[in-house]
Amino acid sequence: MLLSVGVVAVGCSDGNGPGVRPRTFLMGFSAIPPRLDSTANVIAAINNWVPHADAAIMHVSPPWAALLAGHTPAGAVDTVEVPLANYYRTKGLDIVFTVDATDGLNRAAEAPELVQAGRSITDTMVQRLYREWVFAVANAIRPDYLGLAAETNLIRAAAPDSVYQAVITMTNAVAAQIRAASLPSKLYVSVQVETAWGRFGGGTYQGIGQDLTDFSFMQAIGLSSYPYLGGFTVPESIPLDYYSRIAQGTTLPLLVVEGGWSSVSLDTIVSSPAEQARYFARQELLLDSAQAKGVFQLTFYDLDLSANPPPPGSILPLFAHLGLADSAMHAKPALAVWDDLLKRPYAP
Repeated sequence: MLLSVGVVAVGCSDGNGPGVRPRTFLMGFSAIPPRLDSTANVIAAINNWVPHADAAIMHVSPPWAALLAGHTPAGAVDTVEVPLANYYRTKGLDIVFTVDATDGLNRAAEAPELVQAGRSITDTMVQRLYREWVFAVANAIRPDYLGLAAETNLIRAAAPDSVYQAVITMTNAVAAQIRAASLPSKLYVSVQVETAWGRFGGGTYQGIGQDLTDFSFMQAIGLSSYPYLGGFTVPESIPLDYYSRIAQGTTLPLLVVEGGWSSVSLDTIVSSPAEQARYFARQELLLDSAQAKGVFQLTFYDLDLSANPPPPGSILPLFAHLGLADSAMHAKPALAVWDDLLKRPYAP
């Protein structure tokens, strides 16, 4: 059982005490299990991480195949996303939701379901399906924060310009609909932090000025950060303003909506469970410096890729060991660091 000796559940302590400073950010995970066996196993996996969180993130692509087959966007949301959101709320968790409009593992490409169907978000009909599905999410789930697209600066750098322009068009259109309906979610898009810092390809700091212009509806900035992929060999070398600099010149709050540090060595990346734990200690300083509003790991568990091996050339193995527990649900050293952070009283 994951919840072993020494792991303190949230409900057992409010974290208050002499010298304990509050945290400004929610903390949580997504529903991704170590392996996709059954719905029951997904629920069991969620129940194991709930004591280590006060929020949940839903990182979801529109169900393109179902929508193209004629399923209504509202019906699709009611069938799939609403039950999970309701389950999170029965656990007392706040909800953050990111819509992933392109291929999450290859920002140069569109969503695999669209590619397989020979369709594109550059099609006006596909954009309409996106808008209707996202509006249904905003209306039925009403998350605290709603991200309308993921890693927009990386999409701009890697994908055809027509795809990026489509992302601008459809996110701005649905943002206007959501605001016209007075729905309560704070809207954001996420940006890729390593891209903003010019870490890929040895460039200089780029910032996110273009994203702030193209997605002017933003009420917050989502951050996607995988520093071990951006050339940082040790967590302590990550600048203390690594998050806060992204928001310079704005008053927009920041929240980390995906990211992490591998606990194993991969290709040219050298790491270990102890180094991963040090990353979370460093991240605490980054979050405090930015007065962040949230920090989320998409995976609480490592991914067991033996059951469903990714296709050749997939970069999924680079993200398979980000969990705070391994694929057998055994806690890693990083979990103790995370839990110490969670014990700090939450003061948004």
